[in-house]
Amino acid sequence: MLPQPDGKLALNQSGTDTPRLSDEQRIDWLRLIRSERVGPRTFRTLINHLGGARAALDALPELARRGGAMRPGRIMSRDEAMREIALSQRLGVSFVTSGEPGYPPRLAMIDDAPPLLAVRGGAATLMNSAIAVVGSRNASGAGLKFAEQISRELGEAGFVIISGLARGIDAAAHRASLAAGTIAVLAGGHARLYPPEHEPLMRAILDAGGAAISEMPLEHSPRGRDFPRRNRLISGAALGVVVVEAAYRSGSLITARMAGEQGREVFAVPGSPIDPRAAGTNSLIKQGAILVTEAADIINAVNPILGQPVELPMAEPENVAPLVRDPEDSHRARIVTLLGPAPLGIDDLIRLSEISPAIVRTVLLELELAGRLEHHGANLISLR
Repeated sequence: MLPQPDGKLALNQSGTDTPRLSDEQRIDWLRLIRSERVGPRTFRTLINHLGGARAALDALPELARRGGAMRPGRIMSRDEAMREIALSQRLGVSFVTSGEPGYPPRLAMIDDAPPLLAVRGGAATLMNSAIAVVGSRNASGAGLKFAEQISRELGEAGFVIISGLARGIDAAAHRASLAAGTIAVLAGGHARLYPPEHEPLMRAILDAGGAAISEMPLEHSPRGRDFPRRNRLISGAALGVVVVEAAYRSGSLITARMAGEQGREVFAVPGSPIDPRAAGTNSLIKQGAILVTEAADIINAVNPILGQPVELPMAEPENVAPLVRDPEDSHRARIVTLLGPAPLGIDDLIRLSEISPAIVRTVLLELELAGRLEHHGANLISLR
């Protein structure tokens, strides 16, 4: 998905130079994605169907009102956007959109890719083929040693290592791959590094030509719900995810699940059945993950993928109906009645409501901007 002169998103099929956003468009994009209740999917719908970010910003209050919001969601002001841009310049951070140099090409393939990515460090590193290495924060000595070994060997084979800058396996993977290139994906903003004791590691990554990326506001301190959002970027930017150690119900297993949903390879390192830190990886192997004991297991699995071009998805599939200007109240009431706390597929909602897809999509957008809609993945939605 690439920025066009009007700020819409489209597919680059020619392989020619990528159009860039103008400074004013980049400000509008930043304001829109930082506005309340606007996530990557909603951003894409708004910008494509309303003619660009400026028109989308103007339409937000009315769309939220029609969705039943008691008050409109907060919209980032131009002054706030300018302050964030000024801070980014002091930190050496660039706001990059998918298709521009410095935006990992495979990350742009996922359906909830960040419209703007805050990038610091070597853009060339972000363009290379990456393997994610993740695992337990409370890792064993054996797990740390294996993470270092496999990250170093993958780096020597020409792969960049991507991980989450967390304690334990993540940090070991980053340190072992400094020479070959490594990417840190941050759960918070660039000005609020987490964990703070990894500031020297972050500096070492940047000094070695590596990079750090984040979709969060620069001064955002990460909260619990931000880590799964970060994990989808780790898996999305990689060819595959290697889980070295992971207990049940761990963040690393969330990354593995997201990798599977994104069509990425999932690798797992087997461990002792009596070590709870290996329970998650052993379970992944039982579920079909590729068992890993050496770097060759990973390289052999991803080699066929390397020869395939990275094709960015169309911003909107051709068979998706456009939005409508203002749905009838009876249609809106019918859609809201069919929705409830139990997840329902969008296709099922269209079928059961007997209302056109364009109207259903418009009402869902209104509910989203009113803070009344919850997404569950696989096109499942519910009312909050």
